Amino acid sequence: MNKRTVIVSGGDLDSDFVLPILKEEDTEFIIGVDKGLVFLYEHGIKPDYIVGDFDSAPEEVVRYYKEKTNIPIREFNQVKDASDTEIALRLCIDLRRKNILILGATGKRQDHFWANVQSLKIALDAKVDARIIDAHNCIRLLDRDFTLSKEEAFGKYISVFPLGATVEDFGIQGVKYPLSHHALTPYNSLCVSNEIVKEELKITIPFGTVVLMETHD
Repeated sequence: MNKRTVIVSGGDLDSDFVLPILKEEDTEFIIGVDKGLVFLYEHGIKPDYIVGDFDSAPEEVVRYYKEKTNIPIREFNQVKDASDTEIALRLCIDLRRKNILILGATGKRQDHFWANVQSLKIALDAKVDARIIDAHNCIRLLDRDFTLSKEEAFGKYISVFPLGATVEDFGIQGVKYPLSHHALTPYNSLCVSNEIVKEELKITIPFGTVVLMETHD
């Protein structure tokens, strides 16, 4: 697999979960995004790129990176048409990064969280593997058939929701509550909190887009 790029945004960042990811050999490129830059600064981790309008990062932290390092910085006006995390994701795609983890994309602000989930569609359309992860969740979008081994699943539970229109002829197998040739609509909670019970999870998506959440308590 390609070496991964990690985007560190300004939501919840559990150091016990985040630091091992940032320090793993598979992590090749790190982008600090606005308040996420504070986490990197406090833990002595040097990002490869910095992005944001810096409305939520302390002035002394931003000044340190501007004056004491040669890290590329893309600073944006606070009045803009995209979130800092979306801008960082688009930067990754421009840099031809193919394997992206987004940390700090969940937290108290559910409006920011949902914007981040929807931004994953930008990566999906560019055929880039991008996932939002925190200590309890791994979230990705799918627009084609998908297989995941039970051993590789992030957590015990699997939930699937359509992004946008109804997904016709949807199927999910290898789980406690399987479905075949089902019209998966965005107006109910039928596919929340399923469980993988066989060696592989198999999802069938003839067309359309779904949100796949792998979660644990």
